[in-house]
Amino acid sequence: MIPITQPFLPPQQEYQRLVDGIWKRKWLTNMGPLASDLEMNLKDYLRVNHLLYVTNGTVALQMAIKALNITGEIITTPFSFVATTSTIVWEGCTPVFVDIDKKSLNIDVTKIEAAITERTEAILATHVYGNPCDVQVIEKIAQKHKLKVIYDGAHAFGVQINGKSIFDYGDISTCSLHATKLYHSIEGGLIITKCPDLLKKLASIRNFGISGFDSFNELGINGKNSEFHAAMGLVNLNYIKVIHDRRKEISARYDEKLSSLKAYRPTWYLDATENYSYYPIVLESEELLLKIKSVLDINEIFTRRYFYPSLANTLPYLEPKNFTITDSVSKRVLCLPLYYDLTLEEVDLICRLALRAQNN
Repeated sequence: MIPITQPFLPPQQEYQRLVDGIWKRKWLTNMGPLASDLEMNLKDYLRVNHLLYVTNGTVALQMAIKALNITGEIITTPFSFVATTSTIVWEGCTPVFVDIDKKSLNIDVTKIEAAITERTEAILATHVYGNPCDVQVIEKIAQKHKLKVIYDGAHAFGVQINGKSIFDYGDISTCSLHATKLYHSIEGGLIITKCPDLLKKLASIRNFGISGFDSFNELGINGKNSEFHAAMGLVNLNYIKVIHDRRKEISARYDEKLSSLKAYRPTWYLDATENYSYYPIVLESEELLLKIKSVLDINEIFTRRYFYPSLANTLPYLEPKNFTITDSVSKRVLCLPLYYDLTLEEVDLICRLALRAQNN
């Protein structure tokens, strides 16, 4: 069996060494020394000004909306994981969808201004598969209309634009460190901002809004993470280069072997580095996708229709709407297996079966 993904696990003794320290200290959560170390190490690695380590990427988005005091409409993309939209609704705001660009699969920046109303307060855009949105244009639109910008960078760990972290853009950026991601802490998330006042507010929100032993300064949440998760994050950070290089090698093999497949790969942001979070292909038709997926399923090779279906017309708590590009792409996009331990021989097998399915 070949799964769609598989978490990278470091040598067990390296993780155990940190766990032994947890056992001695008996400090399990509430921002212990390992969680604090991980925050500092990630801040240095990513080269960002301010960063908080939180429970997960969804909580990070919830905290971002709360910290920015957003209560009205938020322009967003229908082509993302459900948490991007559900978080907006969860926080009592209204998602306003904008169609995607068929090449990058990110929100189509040329359509954002037409969706702005007097109730619009923010833009929440996803860096789909880690591929940066057009951050320059979004920034101009936000400044012109006095909007806040939140980036869902769940997949974008380590991506840079002209040497600058992708998380340096927007008022707040978030990231997921879930076990399915290229860099993980089993469960976890990051929230990043350039503003020290926002950082202070977010840190308070993360800890129930507590300002002292018997006082509270605002509405908060339990957004903290445990020492066990932080330990995994610390150890895995030592392997991020080998993880990246291996995923790059696998992606290049797919590119080579699937050159004749009737599909295209999303166009990456021109001045950005790639982190090889996923290997998505957009097939010529849904019929071809189903054909290929069926053959791979029979051979116990598991793929994912990621993201399918469109969030705009399938969520039971929203009025359904159709978007030409999103509806088309979501039916034809397929992510192939990509993880550190995937062998090139297995990649070759996947490609042979996919091409055979296409040609039969």
